[in-house]
Amino acid sequence: MCGIVAIYASMLNNDELRKAILDAGKKIRHRGPDWNGVRILPKGIAIEHERLAIIDPESGAQPLISNDGTITLAVNGEVYNYRELSATLQTPYVFKTKSDCEVIIPLYKQHGRAFLRHLRGMFSFVLYDSAKDVLIAARDHMGITPLYYGYGADGSVWFASEMKALAHGCVRFDLFPPGHVFTSTTGEFTRWYNPGWMESGHIGKTPLNLATLRDAFETAVTKRMMSDVPWGVLLSGGLDSSLVASIACRHQKKLFEAGADTEWSPRLHSFTIGLENSPDLAAAKEVAKYLGTIHHSYTYTIQEGIDAVSDVIYHLETYDVTTIRASTPMFLMSRKIKAMGIKMVLSGEGADEVFGGYLYFHKAPNAQAFHDETVNKLKGLHQYDCLRANKSTSAWGVEARVPFLDADFLEVAMNLDSTEKMCDRQSGRMEKYIIRKAFDTPENPYLPNNILWRQKEQFSDGVGYGWIDALKDWAERDISDRQMKHAELLFPYNTPQTKEAYLYRRCDGRQRCSNDIDAGFLYW
Repeated sequence: MCGIVAIYASMLNNDELRKAILDAGKKIRHRGPDWNGVRILPKGIAIEHERLAIIDPESGAQPLISNDGTITLAVNGEVYNYRELSATLQTPYVFKTKSDCEVIIPLYKQHGRAFLRHLRGMFSFVLYDSAKDVLIAARDHMGITPLYYGYGADGSVWFASEMKALAHGCVRFDLFPPGHVFTSTTGEFTRWYNPGWMESGHIGKTPLNLATLRDAFETAVTKRMMSDVPWGVLLSGGLDSSLVASIACRHQKKLFEAGADTEWSPRLHSFTIGLENSPDLAAAKEVAKYLGTIHHSYTYTIQEGIDAVSDVIYHLETYDVTTIRASTPMFLMSRKIKAMGIKMVLSGEGADEVFGGYLYFHKAPNAQAFHDETVNKLKGLHQYDCLRANKSTSAWGVEARVPFLDADFLEVAMNLDSTEKMCDRQSGRMEKYIIRKAFDTPENPYLPNNILWRQKEQFSDGVGYGWIDALKDWAERDISDRQMKHAELLFPYNTPQTKEAYLYRRCDGRQRCSNDIDAGFLYW
């Protein structure tokens, strides 16, 4: 996962502009520690890129520049279908690199902004076309990669992968909405991702075919296995991450047996974290043994978690209590993963939103209500699980890829007959029944039966009651009733309503945000 910063229509001179964008880029260098590049263009335009090299480490540095020099591009993310897209180009294009992102340049020339609907991946990018004097910025369909925009006092428009890069150059800033594109000629945001399943009143009606569902998800996983550097899988021991790991192991073994890459062992590295004696650690160990991965199981103490909270808030740029609780173990684990030389991991975020995996989905009164709630959860995912997965890992220069949010897989899963997704305790139909059933293949099992049909825990991903209770106790000790009574005076924006929320606002010693950036932090 990389980091990007762009400034459009600045009144600064070129030297001042270069300094401003380099200073902003340094704030997010953790996202791309391998290299950085900057291009200063006429009319007060600057584009900067902090690189995490995963595809084409040797020659894929950014910003990328078109053959005629008119287009400058900086991308944070991955385009998984770049080879297929390269084959569809109507006008020959000489690629300067083997980067998956360079295909965006000829696609833009061929289709204009409409090229976005052809991309399959996770991405945020800024592209400037000097021939047309237009800058466009866009964010992927679900907001898997972060992007923010802001306005300088001189009327300039800024874009960055994290808010901290905008804090000192902008008078106000906000989230760049997922599935949207910004065009400088109009100054407006336009939705480019418009799937039918998102429309109000839509309900899935496609008859369930377990083989089709299984094939769609296997494809989503395998396309995310492209990498020129060592990678692994996150394995909590729950259904979602275990399915991802199982499919990845199968495909890796097939590639190895076919001689596709004899340099690497077919055995994948898997990673898990939890408090000592956590049930997730035991479940993950069982899955790893079954799949034959090289497994790395890490434990953390309550104090180690508490010590990391300030850094977690700094990197996540949110005060949301649930997100901070869940992100802390992932943040600690990502540091261990980075120390091993792993740059990319597959993760299981998104399954609960797609299939109604949260326990309260049992209360859905009908299929329409069930579908509507899954859509609502998916629309908000960029503020929670996507943010957690991306920023917890990118804090240490690690990229997390999430196959459950693949656009083609969503098209299949979200259009299925919604009644098939519903839970029914009386008939024994548990949450996420159809994805479990799709991979329930006794003749060639993907997972142990007790893992495949393991009920969702109240907390997962290294987060258990012990960790939650410890955080509450910490807040109770440190925050007095009097402080809570006057919380609005100290925190006029998004005033904390609990002592734990107050604690997270207060403990961010690294940043000590001004009210401007404090107002921008996500807190729902």
